[in-house]
Amino acid sequence: MSSWPNAHNTTVSNPRLKLLNQLRTGDTALMTFIGLPSVRLAQIVSSTGLDAVIVDCEHGHVGDDQMHNAVAGIAFNGCSPIIRIRSPHPDLIKRALDTGAHGLMIPMINTAEEAAAVVKYSKLPPRGLRGQGSPFPGYAFGVPIPEYNKQCNETLLTIVQIETKEGVENVESICAVDGVDMIFIGPNDLAMSLLGYAPAKYTEPVFLEAIDKVVKAAKKHGKWVSKLVYNGQQAKDAAKDFDCLAVGSDSKILKEWFTEQVNVVRG
Repeated sequence: MSSWPNAHNTTVSNPRLKLLNQLRTGDTALMTFIGLPSVRLAQIVSSTGLDAVIVDCEHGHVGDDQMHNAVAGIAFNGCSPIIRIRSPHPDLIKRALDTGAHGLMIPMINTAEEAAAVVKYSKLPPRGLRGQGSPFPGYAFGVPIPEYNKQCNETLLTIVQIETKEGVENVESICAVDGVDMIFIGPNDLAMSLLGYAPAKYTEPVFLEAIDKVVKAAKKHGKWVSKLVYNGQQAKDAAKDFDCLAVGSDSKILKEWFTEQVNVVRG
């Protein structure tokens, strides 16, 4: 039982927080990744009805300026901007949250200690050690900064990725960390860790058992659980087991669509 208010039990009501609000209805939330450095792309993708757009600062071609611009464009459309940072370093956490992101996704979390450190540096005092000073987060939340400072600790979404054998082995203790709100399965890195190749065929027992273990641990500890899928049909099929699904990424979707159209003409 959490000793602090969090995204699961907060009494804060903010219509701008689309992903959090969708998750709290119990209906499946939908996200996607963008890794191309374009505020116009961020605006286009966030106007499609998605609940959140993940700005990929881990693998994407996204620098500091583009991260700020993307968050502003996504939030303006009433969609939740989530930033995937490249590592759980405190400076990266602070910088990402200072854009006004509605949540953070942190890759390669392998232990409860790593997860607890993410929470510590994502929360303002007295809950944590996040520094305060940016004038920008209030715009994305639709509130003045003093109000943002009151509500952000319990409305920001802290999303940790389980994508290694070690992470799966420690998933019970990771899910038990107070302040972790969602567990996200990174299927390709998990496949590389468990199988030595990616993508998985989704027939490998060790891979399927790992996913099942993560889902069960998340549900046991009252965390939302999510994973990457590649199209709407896969998302629909997975919705019964997952609270949230990330459908593809900008570069993959663009390439596949244009390839399909070229093949229609030349195939």
